[in-house]
Amino acid sequence: MELLEDLQFRGLINQMTDEEGLRKLLNEEKVKLYVGFDPTADSLHIGHLLPILMLRRFQLAGHQPVALVGGATGLIGDPSGRKTERTLNSVEVVAGWVKSIQNQLSQFLDFDTNENPAIMANNYDWISKMDVISFLRDVGKHFGLNYMLAKDSVQSRLETGISFTEFSYQILQSLDFLKLYETENVRLQVGGSDQWGNITAGLELIRKTKGDDAKAFGLTVPLVTKADGTKFGKSEGNAVWLDPEKTTPYEFYQFWINTDDRDVVKYLKYFTFLSHEEILELEKATEEVPEKRLAQKALAEDVTKLVHGEEALQQAIRISDALFNGEIRELSATEIEQGFKDVPSYINNDETIGLVDLLVNAKISPSKRQAREDIQNGAIYINGDRKTDLQYILSSEDKIEGKYTVIRRGKKKYFLIKHS
Repeated sequence: MELLEDLQFRGLINQMTDEEGLRKLLNEEKVKLYVGFDPTADSLHIGHLLPILMLRRFQLAGHQPVALVGGATGLIGDPSGRKTERTLNSVEVVAGWVKSIQNQLSQFLDFDTNENPAIMANNYDWISKMDVISFLRDVGKHFGLNYMLAKDSVQSRLETGISFTEFSYQILQSLDFLKLYETENVRLQVGGSDQWGNITAGLELIRKTKGDDAKAFGLTVPLVTKADGTKFGKSEGNAVWLDPEKTTPYEFYQFWINTDDRDVVKYLKYFTFLSHEEILELEKATEEVPEKRLAQKALAEDVTKLVHGEEALQQAIRISDALFNGEIRELSATEIEQGFKDVPSYINNDETIGLVDLLVNAKISPSKRQAREDIQNGAIYINGDRKTDLQYILSSEDKIEGKYTVIRRGKKKYFLIKHS
């Protein structure tokens, strides 16, 4: 199937500057395209997945992706989609973030293939070498103030205020497109829907400096939304990161497995490489047997494997199954750390502590009287096993790999005991 047809089936095209021209170009040539990623943290999050996977889709279709990490623009700040100015970070901090993000991007793109290897770029390499006079004469003169003020990213900030620094961001991003056009013959820029103004500004700069015959194109992917109105990419108020140290593979898997039925087919199209037939079959299953959550499982497995690998996926599934079935003892200490990362914890230094005292010390039960009642009523579980003995003393068998004991009070309240 033609690449653009696949992207349209998946709902991945929000806007294109010249559909007919781009379709013709993609059918006739191996095209270089780029997506820019500004280093605003030491990791990308799932909000970046859509443009990353767009690069991957184009590479799999035979085209050549350029992953641009904005070491220079990351020092400036993109006003797109923001109500206030970004905090400026030091050159050293941003350089460290650039390296981390480049490492992450290398997981998704093939830089070693002989056919169409991906290219890594950093706009600090050319922007940092420009002097102010060259910037103003060679680039700035091509941008009219009215043209810049009309951009949505600027318009939305005029009332609350925008600095000259962030106002100039679109010029720097336009320069990126021009430089990559000149040095790498990049013909297409892909970005989020909020980047439309910056992309078209780059196309205008190419036209003004290279002439009307210079053919370059822009394409944006849609803003990812959730049916319930909450922001996509957030889990309990926190961003879902691609770095496993910031969001564990289990947490990552759980984010996807909990996808609303109203969103799951859309996300299968956006974030997986499943065939059209497989997606349509899962859509049918969601309509006919939604309780089986087959689409959610397929989504969670496919995306977790893509981002974290097969081993991490299987680990996430084991943790999920163990928690669902109450078989905590089946988990390793590493898996306990992932599955119970955010539950209340208590450090226990007493190797022969009784259960009643532990419940009180760890503030699982508010008093010894309540602790005894909880135990007698069968509300206390140690590593998934119910304990009703008031005289019970924790043993080495209750300490998973000598490190952790998981206590559950009632049906859902988990507590993690860490043994020193």
